[in-house]
Amino acid sequence: MSEGYLFEKVLFPIEPFLRALEGAKKALELVISQRSQLILLSVDDANFSYRNRTLTAGQSFCETVVTHFQEAGVVVEAVQRAGNPAVVICDLADERNVDLILMGAKGINLEDEWESTPARVIQLAPCPVLVVP
Repeated sequence: MSEGYLFEKVLFPIEPFLRALEGAKKALELVISQRSQLILLSVDDANFSYRNRTLTAGQSFCETVVTHFQEAGVVVEAVQRAGNPAVVICDLADERNVDLILMGAKGINLEDEWESTPARVIQLAPCPVLVVP
């Protein structure tokens, strides 16, 4: 890890909706200030019937965000996976040995009517989780 920087690798799960843009701005500020590598994750929740539509929307949105980060000089890798969002996020964080998961407060989707994806990620994460509004 670079001297003086806490987060060498940051995982940023995104959703293909406009509210994710605010989280992207926060992620950009963080990774620039920390000189971090960014892993941008788009999760296709296989439980939803509109899977193909969300997969296409997720790919397109992810490509737009990747371009934005690259233009700002950030080293970014885009990853797309399918499955339960909270589990996929935590598995990738563990697999890639990330230092921080940064995600929006509204999460990727609701797993059920009582628990949000960010709440579940906080419970399962192998590293610190920063949730931004």
